[in-house]
Amino acid sequence: MTDSSVGIGQDLPDFTAAMTGDKTFRLSEYKGKNVVLFFYPKDNTPGCTTESIAFRDLFPEFQQANTEIFGLSRDSIRSHEGFKAKLEMPFDLISDPDEVVCTLFDVIKMKNMYGKKVRGIERSTFIIDASGQLVKEWRGVKVVGHVDEVLEFTKNLS
Repeated sequence: MTDSSVGIGQDLPDFTAAMTGDKTFRLSEYKGKNVVLFFYPKDNTPGCTTESIAFRDLFPEFQQANTEIFGLSRDSIRSHEGFKAKLEMPFDLISDPDEVVCTLFDVIKMKNMYGKKVRGIERSTFIIDASGQLVKEWRGVKVVGHVDEVLEFTKNLS
């Protein structure tokens, strides 16, 4: 965790970021609801597609648990719009090309890609409760079974 990032049990600062649908994400607008933020490396890649489809397919159950879902990567809004449309996602995607939100959640890591060291997003999921407090985080996420685990946690929050 860096000095500027948040930890479990802390209230999150209100932050804004551009998202699909020509909208701006503003955390304070979701007070009273739980928020799932899932950070993923790149639009249209196999793991990110699988994870996004899992969130899409369980979206109605998340809604029943008073929970909003947002995907986030460093991809452009244009890339996000295409990815969202292709997978028919019922939730918006947040674009963070300047890594402001990524830094807040400390998800930028050095990773090995085909033997090369690259800076990128470590697949991570965070749950912010209805009062705006960070209550759960998963880092270094393995996609299979993950979304079910996130859903189970949110059901226990409401």
